[in-house]
Amino acid sequence: MSTAVLDHPLSRMSRPVASAREATRAFLAGAARLRAPAKAGSMDDVLLVVAELVANAVRYTDGPSALHLELLDDSIDVCVTDESPRLPQLRAPRTDGTGGWGWFVIKRLATRVHIKPMPDGGKTICAALPW
Repeated sequence: MSTAVLDHPLSRMSRPVASAREATRAFLAGAARLRAPAKAGSMDDVLLVVAELVANAVRYTDGPSALHLELLDDSIDVCVTDESPRLPQLRAPRTDGTGGWGWFVIKRLATRVHIKPMPDGGKTICAALPW
């Protein structure tokens, strides 16, 4: 049963990652009032996954995207929808600052990750994080 939901459209023109993090912080504050997080770092984990998914949507797609957060019984679902059918590509993480860590971090922190194709050709990537 869901007790809190956030639907937040992300504009490419208005700092989408910062906007998503701000909206997520407010959502998490409300979620914490409803139910304490599973561990001390749960809020940071959710913020990191939100930032990674939104940054990837901005980096690898041209159209708009949207963030959906939902507090469930034992987790927070973090979902980002974009207009590209292109699936995330696992790359070897690099220590020279050129990337490859995002998908690795998401899969490490989330208890479940799934990708739903959208009828219009886009996709939604969802990651469930303990709460």
